[in-house]
Amino acid sequence: MGAVSVNIGLFTDTYFPQVSGVATSIKTLRDELTAQGHNVYIFTTTDPKAREDDVEAGIYRFPSIPFVSFTERRIAVRGAFRAVHLAKKFQLDVVHNQTEFALGMMGKIVAHELKIPCLHTYHTMYQDYLHYIANGHIVKPKNVATYARLYMKNMDGIVAPSERVLDTLRSYGISAPIRIIPTGINLRVYQQWDSPAELAALREKYGYAPDTPVLLSLSRLAYEKNIHALIEAMPDILAQDPRTQLLIVGDGPARTTLERQVRQMKLTDHVQFAGEIKNADVHHYYQMADVFVSASDSESQGLTYDEALASDLPIVVMRSVYTDELIDDPAIGVSFQKRADLVKGVHYYLNHPASQESHARRQEKLHAISAEVFAKQVVAFYNDCQEQLAAEEAAKAHHHSRRLFHRSRS
Repeated sequence: MGAVSVNIGLFTDTYFPQVSGVATSIKTLRDELTAQGHNVYIFTTTDPKAREDDVEAGIYRFPSIPFVSFTERRIAVRGAFRAVHLAKKFQLDVVHNQTEFALGMMGKIVAHELKIPCLHTYHTMYQDYLHYIANGHIVKPKNVATYARLYMKNMDGIVAPSERVLDTLRSYGISAPIRIIPTGINLRVYQQWDSPAELAALREKYGYAPDTPVLLSLSRLAYEKNIHALIEAMPDILAQDPRTQLLIVGDGPARTTLERQVRQMKLTDHVQFAGEIKNADVHHYYQMADVFVSASDSESQGLTYDEALASDLPIVVMRSVYTDELIDDPAIGVSFQKRADLVKGVHYYLNHPASQESHARRQEKLHAISAEVFAKQVVAFYNDCQEQLAAEEAAKAHHHSRRLFHRSRS
C-alpha cells in the first residue's frame, strides 16, 4: 500500500460520544490516517447522545443496546448485511476491528465477503474487568482466554498496544501474527499551549491560586483504576505541603464511593471531582496541573501517561510493564509500588520545576509516541497483511490449477 491511499474500515462497539481510552485511541488513529491521505470509515453503535450517522465524518452507526453490567457501553444487535453493503460501496481495502464483540464479528464477516485483510487491536485486559459481570462469579480468566483464542483465529494480524498485551495474547495461545504498536498521541492537540490568563482562569474555577500545587488524576472512575489509593496518600502528601490539591477528572461507577472516602477522611478542602469533561478540553487540564498521578494497575497502554508527557507534565504512576518502557529518565517521571514512593515522587516534582534539559528530554521521547508514527506503523502492518493474503490466495490458485491439470491428463 505504501504511500497509496487506503480505504479502511474501523469496526468498534465503542466510540465518541462515549468517553474511554479505546474511543480516544480509535479517534487518534482515524484522524492521523485521514491526515496522511487515507479514507477511513467508522462502523460503530448507536448512542443516545449521538445522531444515527455522520456521513460527513465517515461514521456509520448500527442499532445497539447497553452492554450487560456495563450500561454506559453499547453492543450492536444487528446490521451485518448493511455493513457488507457499505464496505462494498466504499471499496474497503482492509478491515481493522477494535472490539471482540458484535461489530468485531461484523468486521470479520465483511473481510471474508470482500476477501480483504482483517486485523484486530486488543485494547482491553478483560481479566481486570470480570468483577463487572456477576461480581466475577460467572466469567473466569480461562473463559476470556478461550473466547479470545476463538475470536482471533484466522485473523491476518493482531495489534498489541504494549508488551503486556503481547505477553497476555501469547499466553492465550493466539497464533495470528502479532505486532506491538503503541497508540500514539496527537501532538497537535496537546501542544496547543494555553495563555497564562487561560490557565489562571481554569485554576480559579476550582479555587486554585497561581502557585497552588495541583495533582491531576484523569481516568474513568472505576474500581480497577485504584483512585482510592491516591486519596489515601493525600494526608502524607499534605504533611509535606499543606497547600497541595488533588483534582480528579472523570466519571464512572466508583465516583460515589470515592466521594464518600474523601468526606470520611475530611479531605474535602483538598480533593475535588471535576466530573467528565469533553475530550477536546482534556489538554487544558494537563497544562493547568503540576504533576500527573495514577495508581492504576490495569493499564494496557497508558494513554493518559503519554498525554501528560505530551503536555510537558511529569508523571508519578503505579509501576507496570508499560511504565518500565516509558519512564527511562527522571525528566519524564517515576513509578512506584508503595505509598511512600508515591509521596516521595510527588514531593520531588512539586519542588523541582522542569529545567530546559528536562523539557528537551521529554521532547525527544515524544516522536516515538506520536500519532504520526503510530499511523505509519499501522499502515505498514496493513500492507504486510495484504501482501501475505495475496500470496496465500496465489498459492491456493496455483494448487487448484495443478489439480485441474492433473485431472485433465488422467
